[in-house]
Amino acid sequence: MNVGEVAALSGVTVRTLHHYDRIGLLSPSGRTAAGYRQYGPADLDRLHQVLLYRELGFPLEEVATLLDDPSADPEAHLRRQHRLLRDRLERTSAMVAAVEKEMEARSMGISLTPEERFEVFGEHDPAQYDAEVEERWGETEAYAQSNRRTAAYTKEDWLRIKEEGAAVERRFAEALRSGVPADSPGAMDIAEEHRQQISRNFYDCPPQMHAGLGRMYVEDERFTAHYEEIAPGLAQYVSTAVQANAARQG
Repeated sequence: MNVGEVAALSGVTVRTLHHYDRIGLLSPSGRTAAGYRQYGPADLDRLHQVLLYRELGFPLEEVATLLDDPSADPEAHLRRQHRLLRDRLERTSAMVAAVEKEMEARSMGISLTPEERFEVFGEHDPAQYDAEVEERWGETEAYAQSNRRTAAYTKEDWLRIKEEGAAVERRFAEALRSGVPADSPGAMDIAEEHRQQISRNFYDCPPQMHAGLGRMYVEDERFTAHYEEIAPGLAQYVSTAVQANAARQG
């Protein structure tokens, strides 16, 4: 292959190949009668090794030393490159995960430090569901309203909101254990408190929207598991109370 063909195949410039030739890093094994460079299979293999080491950040001088080491064989180069690439992959994956987590937190409007988020939410940080939330409700006014409100919340605000929600859930659980019917006025009053808590802290939640949330509590296994962890049967109880209250509201 001539220098132009090698450049097109490898993605490097002709000027770079000429430079590699001048410094002795990659000299073509042949020349035409007119003096043009001719690259054979062994030359292309060496170029492949050069480009891998360059991608890994090795300076040209060190690449030449590695490739010209008489004690190293092609398999040794591959093993070294494989190990270095795996190390880079692990570092890159960790960086990507960290950046994605920060992107999620920012788009959710959670302006807390990582330590504060862990203190407030523990392992149930809502930012982990941001992509799903945006896909399902990103075009709605409720989503935009929630983002605007939560963007200004401090750690103290989130702790207060978390306790308000937990208090409503405790009242639901107490009503369930006491045998209060889910569609009774008492249970519906708790459901109304739940709706008002959402409207006060996140977005305007009219009764019919709240009824949709109630259905989701038994249709989405994650919500169901949350309520069932508090008390067996609570997911269905809350769902029924919320929907009954929506019907009462008209």
